[in-house]
Parts: sequence; structure tokens; C-alpha cells
Amino acid sequence: MFDLTDRCALVTGASGGIGEAISRKLYARGATMTLSGTRQRRLESLSVALRKTHVPGTHVFVLPCNLSEAESVERLVAEAESAMGRVDILVNSAGVTRDSLILRMKDDDWTRVMDVNLTAAFRLSRAVIRGMIKRRFGRMVHITSIVGVTGNPGQVNYAAAKAGMIGMTKSLAAEVAARNITVNCVAPGFITTAMTDTLSEVQRNKLISGIPAGRFGVPEDIAAATLFLVSPEAGYITGQTLHINGGMAMV
Repeated sequence: MFDLTDRCALVTGASGGIGEAISRKLYARGATMTLSGTRQRRLESLSVALRKTHVPGTHVFVLPCNLSEAESVERLVAEAESAMGRVDILVNSAGVTRDSLILRMKDDDWTRVMDVNLTAAFRLSRAVIRGMIKRRFGRMVHITSIVGVTGNPGQVNYAAAKAGMIGMTKSLAAEVAARNITVNCVAPGFITTAMTDTLSEVQRNKLISGIPAGRFGVPEDIAAATLFLVSPEAGYITGQTLHINGGMAMV
């Protein structure tokens, strides 16, 4: 099950905890990978780790990218297609936060979050879609967030970007479904990453008390959901948002 042999995947945000877990999962199932992110040393380290697992028939490429720059985004897709031959799978995992109450939020905080979390996902989707339509195959997964559905004080920019990603996913899914291309979202709740590592014990305990599963998720939970959605077994699922939050919000 979930065989990705001969598929070529581009994962953004691969230098982060969730993006790395997704990259490892797709590679282990046979996908050739292009790893993109802003921290080249972490990407190179991940690349070396993947190659050491010796999955037959696979290759790994590293292409750092600043997703806030339109030209860099367009160049990323062109370089990924040149390296791998094509992009069958796109996973938009990159994201940034610039949290603040709206009265204190600067225009730059809004623009930066929208550029990286939403506009870059749009540009990447637009750039890969032509090839997918031509080949009549494609899988896209956008990593959104539960706050894109519930909202969260202090995150009007982040919540807006993630909500926009869900709406974009539904619209694009409807446009390309007849071409055997699926477009879906995975919406994490609280996942143990560098971002949650900054929480105090009191903050963690308070948050966990609101999660029926009684714990934070781990990046591998998101990776497993992403693997399913890009696999042959999920070929009839499109325009959906899969919520991975331990029951914190049952939407």
C-alpha cells in the first residue's frame, strides 16, 4: 500500500520538523525527492540521511528557496522539474508566524505571513499544474492549520493565510479533478516541533488539557496523513481538509 515508486515529489519547508518528516515518509515509499527550504545545512543533512537508507530507484535533490520572492518560487519549480524530470507530487509545508494582537501588528507582519504561507503556495501550485495537466496526473497537499478554521487570538495574519489555503485548495481541486489531479489539505493541531518547544510547562499542560487525546501530536502524524493523500489509494479524495489534532477541534 501507499507505493510511490517512480513518483517525483517537491516538498517545501523540508528543513522544518513537519516538512522533514513528510520527506522521510515519501522517500521511504519510493519517491524521488526535491527538498526545499531556507536552511541549506539542514536540507543537506536530511539529504545525506535519506540516501543512507538506500531506497532502490530513488534520488534526492536539494534546492533552497526564499518563498517570499516570486522569482525564486518560479525558479524552484523549473529547477525541480529539470532535476527530477517532472513534479508529480507537490507538498506545501513551508510556513512562518509573526504573531501579535491586531492593534500591534505591523503591515510587514501581515505581508510576510501571507507571502510565505499563502501566496507562495499559489505560485507553486500554478507553476506545477501545467505539467500535471499534460501528464493527466498530480497530487498536491497543502499543510494548513486548525486555526484556519477556528481562528486564534494573536494570529489574525496566520489564520487568514491558512483559511485562504483551504479555500484555494477547494477551488483548484474543482478545476483539475477531471485530469486525475487531486488537491487536499492537512490541518495540524498542536504538533511537537521547535515552535512548541518554546512553551512553558504551564502553557503545555493548559493546552493539553483541551485535547481529548491527552497529548500533542508528532510530525510523523502529519507525514502519515500526507502520504495517504498523495498515494494511489487516495485517488478519489480531493478538495478535502484532513484535521489531525487529537480531537481538539472536531470540525
